Amino acid sequence: MIPDRASLRSGLRSQRRAIPAPQRIAAADALANRLLSLAFAPESGYVAGYWAMDGEIALHSWQLRLPRALIYCLPVLYHENQLRFAPWRPGDALVTNRFGIPEPEVEADSALAPEAMSMVVMPLVGFDGAGRRLGMGGGWYDRSFAFRNASMPPPWLVGVGFDAQRVDTLASEAWDVVPDAICTESQTLLSEPHEYEPREYEPRE
Repeated sequence: MIPDRASLRSGLRSQRRAIPAPQRIAAADALANRLLSLAFAPESGYVAGYWAMDGEIALHSWQLRLPRALIYCLPVLYHENQLRFAPWRPGDALVTNRFGIPEPEVEADSALAPEAMSMVVMPLVGFDGAGRRLGMGGGWYDRSFAFRNASMPPPWLVGVGFDAQRVDTLASEAWDVVPDAICTESQTLLSEPHEYEPREYEPRE
């Protein structure tokens, strides 16, 4: 039986937060190696990460090792509950959004649309061996990248987390945007191409 998403999220988030600091640091370095080794890892353009919160695996090692022609971005909350992306370097100004997450201090209307990105690295709460990703449940990435289909990456989408966040199986919904890969400190799972039928996102419990 697949557990309900709310209890699964709660357990996985607690497990993620309990990972010791030395293990977290080593995992972030190992994750950077995997992201840089992806066959579709871009050499130029815009890539997006996220500001690690609530025990999420950190991306600083990956950001610092990106090719010079790549511009690193962070998500910015946009209207209609979608994301845009803004360039950010350490030391640039940040503001806290309504969820308490730091984001670049820019007008959302001036930020980059999802279609402008070459690759987007997304946090996850859990994942399974089929490459399905369990997020926080707000549907921000699902809505923002609903335009994608199997024939038109980029942007390439990569879910990232710790090995400890893997579960046996996850249920999927028609609106779930499946990552092209999921990377952890020790594994890279590549997904088969998927066709997406645009559907209105419905909040999940």
